[in-house]
Amino acid sequence: MFKKMTCLIALVLPLVLLNNASAQIMWDAGGYDQLWSTPTNWSTDTIPTSIDPVSIDDPENTHCEIEDGITAVCETLRVGNGGATTNLDISGGSLTAAGAYVGVDSLAGHGILNMSGGLFSTGSLQIGWAGTGTLNMTGGVIELSGNLVVPGRTGTGTVNLLGGTIKASELRLTSELGSMNITTGTLILDGNDIEKVQTFIADGWITTYKGQGRFNLDYNVTNEGKTTLSATALLNPIPADGATVAPGEAVLSWTLPDPCVAGEPVPVDVYFTDDLKLLQEFTDPAAIQIVSKQNVASIVVQTQSKTRYYWAVDSYVGSEADPVYGPIFSFTVDNLPPRVDAGADIATWLQDGTITGNLDATVTDEEACFLQWSVVSEPNEGTAVIEDGNSEDTSVTLSAVGEYVLQLLAFDGEYMGSDTVTINVYNDSCEAAQSLPDYVPIVGDLNGDCLVDDLDLALLEENWLKDNSLTDDWHKID
Repeated sequence: MFKKMTCLIALVLPLVLLNNASAQIMWDAGGYDQLWSTPTNWSTDTIPTSIDPVSIDDPENTHCEIEDGITAVCETLRVGNGGATTNLDISGGSLTAAGAYVGVDSLAGHGILNMSGGLFSTGSLQIGWAGTGTLNMTGGVIELSGNLVVPGRTGTGTVNLLGGTIKASELRLTSELGSMNITTGTLILDGNDIEKVQTFIADGWITTYKGQGRFNLDYNVTNEGKTTLSATALLNPIPADGATVAPGEAVLSWTLPDPCVAGEPVPVDVYFTDDLKLLQEFTDPAAIQIVSKQNVASIVVQTQSKTRYYWAVDSYVGSEADPVYGPIFSFTVDNLPPRVDAGADIATWLQDGTITGNLDATVTDEEACFLQWSVVSEPNEGTAVIEDGNSEDTSVTLSAVGEYVLQLLAFDGEYMGSDTVTINVYNDSCEAAQSLPDYVPIVGDLNGDCLVDDLDLALLEENWLKDNSLTDDWHKID
C-alpha cells in the first residue's frame, strides 16, 4: 500500500506544479510563421526559456513547429487544453522540458504531438492526462528520464509508433483508454519489462499492423540491460515500411498469405498514393487502386523525388467478397546519400622509417560525387601524407609508429556520405603479426620473435633437462 501511495504522489505532483505555475507562456500563433523560435508567436513576445512553463492550447487546429536548427527549451510543456485541438510538430532540432503532457484537462479538446525527426528530451511524458492526447511518431528520438504514461489520469491516450525511437524508464498503459500501435518504430525500456509488455500485448493494448504483424520483444539482447520492442509486417513489404528509395521506377513486392485451401490462388487489391488521407478515408478507392483481384506478389510503380508514398495490400484468402484489409505501408523517395566504404582496416610496419600503401575505397551513388580524403588522427602531426586527397583509390605514406584514422567523404551536391579506415603501424612485421586477433605463435618460438631459429634452440639447450616441478607432495603456499 505504501508503494502504491508513493507512485500516486509522484504522478500527481508534476501536474500540481504545472497548475500552480505563475509565469506560464501561452502559444498564440501571432507571428508570421508557425515556428517555436518566433517570439511573436508567444503571449509574452519572447521565446520560452528553461524556467518557463509552456502551454499550446489555442487557437483551434494550430501547429507549433520545431524544425532543423532550432533548439527549444521550457520548464513544463502541455499540448491540448480547453476545447481546442492543438498540435506540436517536431521535425528536427531539439526540445528539452522537465515534463510534458499531451491532452491535459478536457475531453472536448485534443492535444497532438507529431514527431518526424529531431530529439525530444523530457522527464515523464503523459499522453492523455484528463483530456485526449495522441502521439504520432514517424522519426526522431524521444528520450525520457521518467515514464511514458498512457493515459495519465482519466483521459484517453494513443501512441502511434510508426517510426523513430522512444526510450523510457517504464511504459505505463494505465487503462483500456490507453493504447499503442507499433510498426517501424522502436520502444526501449530500462530493465526487464518483458512480462509487463507481453501482458499489454495479450490484452490488446499494444497492437501492430492491424493484427498482421509480428512483435520482436527481447531483454538484454538488442540493447544491454534493456527491454526492446519492435515489429515486423507479416506481408514483408519491399520497400520496407519507412524506407527511403531512389526516384524513378520502384518495385512494390509482398509475401502472399497462405490460402484457406492449399494450392488455391490468393488474389489481392493494391492501393498506391502520395495522399495518405485518400488511403485512410478510402472515399475514392478506384482513384488509387493499381491492382484488382490479381494473384500477384509485386508490381512496378513510378515515383518522384522528395515524395512520401503510401500503399496497402488487401488479400482474399477466403471469399472474394470479403477481403482481409492490410495495413498501410509507406516509403520516401529521395536522392540517397553516397554509400562510402573506405576499405578494410590495415596492419603494417615501417620499412626504413616509412611505409607507403594503397587505400582501396568504394563509393556508390546515382550522381557524380566530390571526394575528399582527410586525416582524422595520427601519432604526430604530418606523419600521414595522402597522395591524392580527391581520388577514390589513392596511396598514403606513413612515417611513425601508431594508429592512423583516415576518412573519405563523398558529396553528391545534396547529401554526404563518409567512412573511415584505421591503419596501425608497428616497428616490424612480427609486431604487426602479433597484433592480429587470430595470431597463434609457432610451436618452438621461445623468444616470441615470430621465428623458430638458433636463438630458440640456444634457449632450449640452456634449459635442457631442468625440472621445476614440486619436490614435496604437501607444498605449503605462502
